[in-house]
Amino acid sequence: MPNRLANETSPYLLQHADNPVDWWPWSPEAFAEARERGVPVMLSVGYSSCHWCHVMAHESFEDELSAAYMNEHFVNVKVDREERPDIDAVYMEAVQAATGQGGWPMTVFLTPDAEPFYFGTYFPPEPKHGMPSFMQVLEGVRTAWVGRPEEVAEVAQRIVRDLAGRKLDYGKAGTPGPEELAQALLGLTREFDAVRGGFGGAPKFPPSMVLEFLLRHHARTGAEGALQMAAETCEAMARGGIYDQLGGGFARYSVDREWVVPHFEKVAV
Repeated sequence: MPNRLANETSPYLLQHADNPVDWWPWSPEAFAEARERGVPVMLSVGYSSCHWCHVMAHESFEDELSAAYMNEHFVNVKVDREERPDIDAVYMEAVQAATGQGGWPMTVFLTPDAEPFYFGTYFPPEPKHGMPSFMQVLEGVRTAWVGRPEEVAEVAQRIVRDLAGRKLDYGKAGTPGPEELAQALLGLTREFDAVRGGFGGAPKFPPSMVLEFLLRHHARTGAEGALQMAAETCEAMARGGIYDQLGGGFARYSVDREWVVPHFEKVAV
């Protein structure tokens, strides 16, 4: 039977609509449910073309035993980072600060007040390479939540103080206006690689949503800078190793900032 994600529009969330996990979309209702049941929230953040997101979904979220444990002891929330980059940014900052690294899928355990207290990214179904299994993580969090609630609350409050510059808002996002769009364009201009195309350093991903924003912004305002960034990025991707010159399509990302060395996985044709 489909879970609560069946009525969502995000391709990533819809990929999980048939999981045995009783997923909730990010909403005040999900946190109210956790508060009423007295359980923590298990937040899983990813995106539709994320390789390890699909791996963890197959290994754990499609597993009946894992799903049963999650449903009994947690309120489970799925977020598409491409749909809600605001949520992703807040908790990714916490993950990176606590572990020294980040990535997707991002796995965060929260209080019913949306305060994070335990973090991770991908967890395997069995312990390996020094990582605990996903079930071990679930059981450990559950044990701490029930047996050491004061310690969990203290950790969560300390993390929130450290992230005081961010607002943990789980309400519905508003529609951005001209000021927000201008700020977004300014941020992209600062991140744009004028020599190699794209944004930031290695690894470089095909920035589909960014390109769509730039093209729409140019159509609305006539801003030539937005069109130039989009055109130069597309040309760099098409001329680089990320593009399959024989079979067509793009690799998932380039491992270098020059678009030369593609990741093994091709996700678009």
